[in-house]
Formats: sequence, structure tokens, C-alpha cells
Amino acid sequence: MRPMNVKASIMTALAFALVIPAYATAQQVSEQRIVSGLGKLTGAAPIVDVELLRQEAMSASGKDMAGLPNWSKVAHLPQMVVEVDFQNDSVAIEPESYRTLGLIADALHHPNLWDYKFLVVGHTSSTGSDQHNLDLSQQRADAIKEILATTFAVSPDRLFAVGVGKYFPIAGTKSEAADNRRVQLFNLGLLTRKP
Repeated sequence: MRPMNVKASIMTALAFALVIPAYATAQQVSEQRIVSGLGKLTGAAPIVDVELLRQEAMSASGKDMAGLPNWSKVAHLPQMVVEVDFQNDSVAIEPESYRTLGLIADALHHPNLWDYKFLVVGHTSSTGSDQHNLDLSQQRADAIKEILATTFAVSPDRLFAVGVGKYFPIAGTKSEAADNRRVQLFNLGLLTRKP
């Protein structure tokens, strides 16, 4: 998809979002906020093995994931918690979140972030079994990655997806709160381009 088509896709998503009455107050994220939040990588990023992250998430069983060896590396990387609302027990994205996805895509196409790769982490609330929540959060992370790659032309080589279930609730919220059905982005460092 050429940049012109990306802008057309984003404009379509924005036009759709403007029809929703409560939309303006629900979304407080901006492209500049995402770019500045994810672009604060100073120095070389640690090498992160996404498969090891996934394995640690599956075997965490209630442990603080930030204390696990591979997740502790990720915890120090530039990150942004983005409110992408999902329907309960579903990968269906709430319509009011489409504008946020467009803003994320705009940010990932920004020259300051163009050469970086990103980890998309899917979260769930604590309703449901551990395994169900891990599976659902992985499906949510995969859905975001797919939308960014197909609808908004972000290179899939720059995106990695991992689900962590209910193990990273937002501080100060009840683990079953809908706010915990969210997406987190981490800057994994420079993309290694093939010559």
C-alpha cells in the first residue's frame, strides 16, 4: 500500500469515528504523544526473544511478570499503554477505538519511529480461566498486529505480538475491570534491515 492509500484508510477510520457521539471524550491519545512516548529509546535496546516472552507469560501463573528474566528486559524499554477497547471475552474491537488504531499507525509511520520494531502486548481482565485469558490476550495482540499491517500498511516485519492474559493489570484498578482489556506497545529497538 502506498502512503496515499494509508492516509485514505486513516481518513476513512477517522470519518467513521466522528459519527460516534461520545467519541471525542473517550479518546485522549495523539500521534505526537505516541511518537514521543515510544521514541525515548536511549542507547541500544536489549535483545528480546519474543518466543521466550510468550513462554514466560504462559508459565507465569500469577507471578509478577516484570520480575521474570525476559520481561524485566522489556520493562525498561520505551512503552505506551494505549486504550484499544475490546468487547468482553472477544477480539472484536469497539468502534470508538478505530481512531486510536489510526493514530498508532500514523505514529509508526512517523520518521522518528520508522526504523524501529515494536512489541504489541495484549491484555485481558481477570474474568475467565488463566489459559483462556492467555489465549484471548494473544488473539487480541495478533488482531492489532494484523490490523496495523493490513489496513494501515505498517510492515509486519516491524511488529511482534504477545499476550499476557491478566498478569499486568493497570495499577490501582480491579483486575476484572474493563480497562484491563487493553494493548501496550514497546519499542524493541532498531529494525535490522536486510541489504
